[in-house]
Amino acid sequence: MDLKEKLSELVGSDAFLDDPASLQNYATDYSYTPRGAPGCVVKPANSEEVSKVIGVCNQNAIPVVPCSSKVHFYGATIPKEGGVVLDMSRMDRILEIDPDNRRVRFEAGVTWDKLTKALEKEGFRVIMPLTPPAERSVLTDFLEREEPTNQVYDYGEPLQGMEVVWPTGEIFRMGSASVEGYPDSPSKGGNPSGPGLDFYRFFQCAQGTMGVVTWTNLKIESIPKMDKILFAPIVDLDYAINFLYRILPRRIGQEVLLLNNVDLAAILAQDWPADFEKLKATLPPWTLILVISGLLRRPEEKIAYEENFLAQVIKNEFSDLRLDENLPGFPGLRNKLLPILRKPWPADVPHWKNRVKGACQSLFFHTRPVKAQQFVTRIREIAVNHGYPLSDIGMYIQPIEHNRACRPEFTFFYDPGNEGEKSAVRALYKDAAKLLLNEGAVFTRPYGDLAPIVYERAASYAAALKRLKKVFDPNNIMNPSNLCF
Repeated sequence: MDLKEKLSELVGSDAFLDDPASLQNYATDYSYTPRGAPGCVVKPANSEEVSKVIGVCNQNAIPVVPCSSKVHFYGATIPKEGGVVLDMSRMDRILEIDPDNRRVRFEAGVTWDKLTKALEKEGFRVIMPLTPPAERSVLTDFLEREEPTNQVYDYGEPLQGMEVVWPTGEIFRMGSASVEGYPDSPSKGGNPSGPGLDFYRFFQCAQGTMGVVTWTNLKIESIPKMDKILFAPIVDLDYAINFLYRILPRRIGQEVLLLNNVDLAAILAQDWPADFEKLKATLPPWTLILVISGLLRRPEEKIAYEENFLAQVIKNEFSDLRLDENLPGFPGLRNKLLPILRKPWPADVPHWKNRVKGACQSLFFHTRPVKAQQFVTRIREIAVNHGYPLSDIGMYIQPIEHNRACRPEFTFFYDPGNEGEKSAVRALYKDAAKLLLNEGAVFTRPYGDLAPIVYERAASYAAALKRLKKVFDPNNIMNPSNLCF
């Protein structure tokens, strides 16, 4: 029996694909990463099938590329060396919702659309990143440490105990999910680390190079009883950052973020492209979006307290800041934007990042908020050098941990059918990454072209990763040629 026959037998013929048309569906994503088709695709139904597939591939030194949806932006699921794509989309069960411990357990193929609807019925929600696509895997976003727009909660780690399959095929449970009797054990898998060594971070930002996460526990929160969304037009970015330094350490607000006119126009536009062009021309350079909420107990008092605090801070220290329920010139915006922040991007509408020109490349990193304006200036300078229009750059700044840090994101839109534009954006992206790295940007997710730029600056770190990889993946089968492997 050859390898393909063996894999087909393991998952069933209906869950095995090797026809050319199907393979080409896995050869690209929404990035400019070069095409790379697999030799076959398998769709396991459970952890045991994942284990068997990986075990066979490990015995035969066949590359394995895991993916959990077809919504990917950075090239991490495109096979670089052929092999087998392990498509986890069939594993889409929500295994349990635990209200008492504010925890949900679900499989890798569960999408944002499915999870948010199931939790909403129980009065809960996931603290989500900005507009995740409805059909994208929730687990993928949390493994990749996508920053949520809500920073009021002290999440040391939103992921909890999880199950993984090592590159040898061994099934392994982490944290308190590893204790005897799980999932009926008293701990309920609520702790991501221990007993003993903390393994779960091996899989974060590893792009499937360390193994496969089959299911996880995730923290959830109650849906607020009351919400009030506030807007402030911003011209001086440093002024807005100083305001956030003043309010966020006091735990004021739920969702809080800064969007420039390009990103906000792309998110809000309905009649495309007329609405987009009009909004881009009329929105302020930046918009601060701040949501204050009342949860289950005394919601009116909580909102009143936060409103009073904000009024006093603005009156006494930031009199030039206009924070209101309406953005001047855009009536009704509050009714439209809050659902956008709380629900995934609709599956029947092209994601706003792809609506602008068809494709985009985003450059994001961590830094101190006081350096945000410096990085905006540098991006503008290098865009001019590359001939990229300043008016077309999307910018998004996400405060982190009560404004201890922030995550700036710069998005360069391009026409994927225009090879000249694609090449120009790729050159701009690489040069910008090098410049920002020199000025202190911290890239925690080095995808594609960014990986060699980052890892050549951290030789000892890369060497340690390679030694670790050799321990858990001695045949280097898991998503080879990604990161520094």
